[in-house]
Amino acid sequence: MALRTIRTQGDEVLTKVCRPVERMTPRIEMLIGDMLDTMYHEDGVGLAAPQVGVLRRVAVVDVGDGPIVLINPVVVETSGSQTGDEGCLSLPGKAGTVTRPNYAKIRAMDSDMKEREVEGTELLARALLHEIDHLDGHMYTEIVEGPLHDVVPDEEA
Repeated sequence: MALRTIRTQGDEVLTKVCRPVERMTPRIEMLIGDMLDTMYHEDGVGLAAPQVGVLRRVAVVDVGDGPIVLINPVVVETSGSQTGDEGCLSLPGKAGTVTRPNYAKIRAMDSDMKEREVEGTELLARALLHEIDHLDGHMYTEIVEGPLHDVVPDEEA
């Protein structure tokens, strides 16, 4: 697979609503592989297709339990509340305080185009909802509470 260029805040593609994926094609398979490679290379926990310039409803997430591929994801249920720092590969070096649900249930197709449900709490819920926001043309900066702050890389902390 290949690394893709991550679009940054201010790029118009990040404000667009993505089109659904109708069927798995070699291009979509390649997109998923490239997105996973790119996300891991950048030490991210999620990446949505518009972040690499593709307006399709595809996102990948991995909070440490293995990759989750989401095609045409829909939020089915949320509950609870969590407030914490959130960052984004499309706004490198910055983070801000965001309140999101503490639980999320998502219905999506997997890479075999089989419908599945993904449930998560805490970081997984945050990552799932963050990536779905990207597919709808939204960034976390729209709901950040207070100013953004610089992120200190782990090796400098």
